[in-house]
Amino acid sequence: GDSDGGSEELVLTPAQLIHSLEQAWLNEKFAPELLESKPEIIECVVEQLDHMEANLKRAKRGDLKVSVHRMEIERIRYVLSSYLRCRLVKIEKFFPHVLEKEKSRAEGEPSILSPEEFAFAKEYMANTETYLKNVALKHMPPNLQKVSLLKSVPKPNLDSFVFLRVLERQENILVEPEMDEQREYAIDLEKGSQHLIRYKTIAPLVASGAVQLI
Repeated sequence: GDSDGGSEELVLTPAQLIHSLEQAWLNEKFAPELLESKPEIIECVVEQLDHMEANLKRAKRGDLKVSVHRMEIERIRYVLSSYLRCRLVKIEKFFPHVLEKEKSRAEGEPSILSPEEFAFAKEYMANTETYLKNVALKHMPPNLQKVSLLKSVPKPNLDSFVFLRVLERQENILVEPEMDEQREYAIDLEKGSQHLIRYKTIAPLVASGAVQLI
């Protein structure tokens, strides 16, 4: 990337890059909804893996460092494939809602789908609609032959509770009451502290990187 002051591109060291991948992986693993797509991180990690593989080929056989590097490559591959698989599972589970969110996204808002994921979600939706028409709906009365996938496929449960670690101190986070007779209240999240909290309360903080799901 270009490192002059006017450049928008983020330049990460290999260690920071892998750390960013691991953060994205843990957040995706524990968030109930599909999070923003991170194509630039994926692309850079794949390049980094190719670079590491090339270095390994040049190393001397029997060098202890080779087996350490080989293990590191395998670990990064595992995190990367687990992250992408986790996203595909969510796309399959919530596909109409994911596509609706992508369609209604304001210009300039980050996409929640990579181009490949978008194509996959559209194909999955088309296949589901075709399957329903051919297998189930044609046997039903005409007035019941239209089905809204948005209504019939469950939405992500944003009220579910998540564990998090605070990376940047936050003040006055409004927390919804657990009981009807309680009122909503504000809390401060101290850096380094850990909390069990309703996901939708802190979803913007996950998106901004101020907290890490664990």
